[in-house]
Amino acid sequence: MVKYSIIGKGNTERKLQTMPYERTEVSAREIERQKEICARVRAALGGSERFAMVDTYGCQQNESDSEVLRGYLRSMGYTMTDDEDKADVIAVNTCAVREHATMRVFGNVGALTHLKRVHPERIVIVCGCMVQQPHMAEKIKNSFRVVDLCFGPHELWRFPELFERTLQVHGLSGARGRVFDAESAESVAEGLPRERDGSVKAWLSIMNGCNNFCSYCIVPYVRGRERSRRSGDVVREAESLVAAGYKDITLLGQNVNSYGRGLDEDVDFAGLLRKINAIPGDFRIRFMTSHPKDATERLFAAMAECEKCAPHIHLPVQSGSDRILRAMNRGYTAEKYLAQVDLARKYIPNLVLTTDVIVGFPGETEEDFLDTLALTEKVRFDSMFTFIYSRRPGTPAAKIEDTTPRAVIQNRFARLVESAGRVSAELHRAQEGKTFRVLIDGTAKNGDYTLSARTAGGRLVHLRGDESLIGSWANARIVSSNTFALFGEITE
Repeated sequence: MVKYSIIGKGNTERKLQTMPYERTEVSAREIERQKEICARVRAALGGSERFAMVDTYGCQQNESDSEVLRGYLRSMGYTMTDDEDKADVIAVNTCAVREHATMRVFGNVGALTHLKRVHPERIVIVCGCMVQQPHMAEKIKNSFRVVDLCFGPHELWRFPELFERTLQVHGLSGARGRVFDAESAESVAEGLPRERDGSVKAWLSIMNGCNNFCSYCIVPYVRGRERSRRSGDVVREAESLVAAGYKDITLLGQNVNSYGRGLDEDVDFAGLLRKINAIPGDFRIRFMTSHPKDATERLFAAMAECEKCAPHIHLPVQSGSDRILRAMNRGYTAEKYLAQVDLARKYIPNLVLTTDVIVGFPGETEEDFLDTLALTEKVRFDSMFTFIYSRRPGTPAAKIEDTTPRAVIQNRFARLVESAGRVSAELHRAQEGKTFRVLIDGTAKNGDYTLSARTAGGRLVHLRGDESLIGSWANARIVSSNTFALFGEITE
């Protein structure tokens, strides 16, 4: 029996009660209150044109969150810009997954100090996963005085409330005041405004949070436990996207395979795919990310039977060593992973398979690495996203001592990248001479190839043609390729 609680139901006071496995929902009334705040802010700003910039780091879920930020800011009367010199509000939506992203945030936020001195009335916001870590929030508060508002991902739904408070303490004249709010309340909120990038591809978040607690990963600590949206809400949003002309819809979740757990309805991810596939229209369904321990035959069967579902799955293996997989708390063995790949390819013969691999996990030996290399060579992934292990304070892996020289890790990484590139190039060459139905989704700058497109499996195709073709379907015959892309010509 799932226990539910409602934020904002019955009174205007914000109430939130959390239990480890409690599903907490934000009431429609509370979301309307946030929209009323947007209208108040818009009125307070007057009729003068004001600009806002949202700078996003990290994953597709962060991109989706930034759509909400832009939607709220637009509702408050701001026009979006990519020019920080022009922006009256600069929002930095952060990532906590790797150290590199964290350092980039610190560097770029610190660089705003001069801009703030010249224009003290400008508002700087730092939000997202990095802020959800108490030590990071404290560091931003104490070391980056340029920041006016700071909040974590759980507070995104009430951004207008926090922003209005910032305006009140900061003052439109530029008086100093700061608002920091990184509470740990995990909830599901519907009806949030969005401003999406482009009109061809769309993110559709179906859940948030993660229950897996891989030993190297900070996500469960900053995104919280798994919280699935109700299937009816997801389907209605998908319907609205199709009606608006979007032709490539990507379902998002930290682990989409566990969708539906905790809901008071009989639905899983395979069932959700079938519901969205039943929506009339000519569009594709993609999804990410899948956890191997939860990838089932039922999912592969649904992918095969749903004609709108892309024949592509991103299935992060992370390591080919059982010893390292146990230390990572991944919940499967290399043998089980290979069996899943075989099963997926049985159901979907034209499957495009991509993955993530971490090199240099604490204690990884040469033998462990060779196991990883052997697995990737056996599977022959169409593309691999390769990373050197990044220590994340607060995770179990961060406590593991490791004396492996950095040069050794770099060498292993280079060998893996070389292998991945070679396999990708070979698989791309095998597509030459074939014709694919592609969706033209943007521009490209690759010699006289001016358009980018995607096959059903998600392979990148560069084409020649006019920008007026963006958003249309075309048949593309592949004439050449390289490691990263296919090159084609549009046919009848």
